[in-house]
Amino acid sequence: MAIWQRPFTLALFNQTSKNTLVEHLGIKYVAFDDSSLSATMPVDCRTHQPLGMLHGGASVVLAETLGSLAANFAVTTDYYCVGLDINANHIRAVRSGVVTGKATPLHLGATTQVWQIEIRDERQRLVCTSRLTMAVLKHKKQ
Repeated sequence: MAIWQRPFTLALFNQTSKNTLVEHLGIKYVAFDDSSLSATMPVDCRTHQPLGMLHGGASVVLAETLGSLAANFAVTTDYYCVGLDINANHIRAVRSGVVTGKATPLHLGATTQVWQIEIRDERQRLVCTSRLTMAVLKHKKQ
């Protein structure tokens, strides 16, 4: 059974990235299924650290981007989600190419959500694993 509480398309998600950090880093939403959302990010001058490899902060941006967007579509329009905590373990260096992140929920509760985001290189090797905790908040009536 799908976790998504409202309809979306990848085109919609990619359109919402215009004029944001997401667009600047070249992140593109590429796939989803009943319980996950995936996006790619280039490993190039936009995402390198000074030693010429993928910046850990860029990996965290990809992880938070995926987890936050997924969280907000896993709740009804009466609610919204904001980040509480994120951590990341950087496993492998990547110098070029494209990495792909995949966000899957570990917990979808009434007040919190926890998402696991795995980032892999083009050979499907784990580059970074991240966990994102989101607060689930109710929109205030106006």
